[in-house]
Amino acid sequence: MKKTALAASLMLAGFSHSALATQAFDEHTYANLKDVVSTHLHLDLDVDFADKQLEGFVEHTLDWRNASARTLVLDTRDLEIDKVMYQGKNGQWHKADFTLAQRNGVKGAKLTIRFKEQAKKARIYYNSLPQASGLQWLTPVQTASKTHPFMYSQSQAIHARSWIPVQDTPAMRTTYTARIQTPKDVRAVMSADNSEAFVKDGDYWFDMPQAIPPYLIAIGAGNLEYKEMSHQTAIFAEPQILDASVAEFNDTQAMIDKTNAMYGEYAWGRYDLLMLPPSFPFGGMENPRLSFITPTVVAGDKSLVNLIAHELAHSWSGNLVTNATWEDLWLNEGFTSYVENRIMEEVFGRDRAVMEQALDAAGLRAQLKNIPAPDTRLNLKLNGRDPDDAFSKVPYIKGQLFLIYLEEKYGRARFDEFVKGYFAKYSFKSLTTAEFVEYLNTHLLEKHPGIVSLEKAKEWIYEPGLPADAPNPTSNAFNKVDAATAAWLKGDKDLADLPTDAWTVHEWLHFLNNLPRDLSLDKMAKLDEAFNLTNSTNAERAFAWYMLAVGNGYEAIYPALDKHLTSIGRRKLIVPLYKSLVQHGKRDWAQKVYNNARPGYHPLAQGTVDAIFK
Repeated sequence: MKKTALAASLMLAGFSHSALATQAFDEHTYANLKDVVSTHLHLDLDVDFADKQLEGFVEHTLDWRNASARTLVLDTRDLEIDKVMYQGKNGQWHKADFTLAQRNGVKGAKLTIRFKEQAKKARIYYNSLPQASGLQWLTPVQTASKTHPFMYSQSQAIHARSWIPVQDTPAMRTTYTARIQTPKDVRAVMSADNSEAFVKDGDYWFDMPQAIPPYLIAIGAGNLEYKEMSHQTAIFAEPQILDASVAEFNDTQAMIDKTNAMYGEYAWGRYDLLMLPPSFPFGGMENPRLSFITPTVVAGDKSLVNLIAHELAHSWSGNLVTNATWEDLWLNEGFTSYVENRIMEEVFGRDRAVMEQALDAAGLRAQLKNIPAPDTRLNLKLNGRDPDDAFSKVPYIKGQLFLIYLEEKYGRARFDEFVKGYFAKYSFKSLTTAEFVEYLNTHLLEKHPGIVSLEKAKEWIYEPGLPADAPNPTSNAFNKVDAATAAWLKGDKDLADLPTDAWTVHEWLHFLNNLPRDLSLDKMAKLDEAFNLTNSTNAERAFAWYMLAVGNGYEAIYPALDKHLTSIGRRKLIVPLYKSLVQHGKRDWAQKVYNNARPGYHPLAQGTVDAIFK
């Protein structure tokens, strides 16, 4: 296999070493990490679009931690295991005995492999199944090009086990290499060095020389073209969306440069983007070297590029410094949301950054009213639940507000020093909330005494809801929107008098999100006529309008809403709408739309919406 000079230098620098979180207990893995850790994976897989499966083998390089152990336990979910081979001390390969247990509803099936000696390597021959929760298979008609099939992965939180037998926990880190074979006219890419994928020939080699948690192993394959944005950034996308994506996200290099200056040098070489089909269930996924991005943020005016800032910020928070368990998710997402906003401030200015803070804080406060109190803690207790349940605005925005609180108390200079030191200390490591609290106490609270107590920090982290003195970001721009809205609602102004021509998408979202939920149909119609909101091409603005319209019984939206729900699968933009439709007496209509849309949704979105109709 070929290796780039960058890959070789990173291997020499020690990035191939597998770090293991010392204090972590992850209830969502079967892996026997105290006995053995997989320090390197090699994948050799065929992409079979006809049968919707990946087929081949994964080879684990093993580091034994227990001298008497002879067993390797891996996580799987809906995998067919053909055979297991292992390499002994003499270099010879032998057949290994294995047992695949019954499937657990959350964790999948425990794969236990027994060796006659401590194996150097273990090779598992397997294939995924079409229902793999971490893969989506799209037919040509479900793609932008309409000519080629498309396949992509979503491994977070514990979906890597649905396409790789692996120790599927963020408590461990591993390097990986891969050979991926596809039809000759289909390009494969991975969360790795993609330089060998520039030539489209159906046979692709990849190298990820830095150790990453398994949930960051990612793959995509389809009718993908490639275009550079800068010396360090590029986009892979279907031809139909490539140029628009480049134009939308060409500030990515500036974001990298600003973040380098604030928090230390970007550690991953290149930072490229993969534009996915609209069925992708998330806004983005921070797969290292190749963030996966939804096309719903290609708005034509860069109004939604904070998503790129968020995924880029994960290159420091999450990918570089990782939560050791999914109960510690806020360590990934709270820090990332904070860094994202700092990037936006550096590149686009303080006013825009504050508007985004205010929108997010308002969304959090609204969601806190509908979440069970125990789930509003940063250090969440899942108690056996699926770790996908950890994903709400709490780890993202409550975590961000906690860090904003600390910044305000200590001043930006001191707090930047702390954050930069934190990233350096835990670089390429995973840690628990308890370890973070210890670091916070030593390197910020005690270092600068009398400002924030340890008890206050623990209130933020371990207690439900928001502390009474939590930051409440406000924007002068939003205050002006509120004043104009109030004047229109009272009849003192006409819609034509509102200064909407100068509004950013953030001001539009604030306007729509704060209109009364009992607005008259006459006023709804006038809004629609004045601003053509039902046919908005900005996905976020359209979503806010549809939510308002469903709640107010404004029927004119329904043909456009049908198209919205059928053409995209991003959970943020569809799940609340299905919930609202059911709540407002439109269950039968919503069920009919969903029956039509469901085949095009990712399994993660299917599961979430299925639960609404149950």
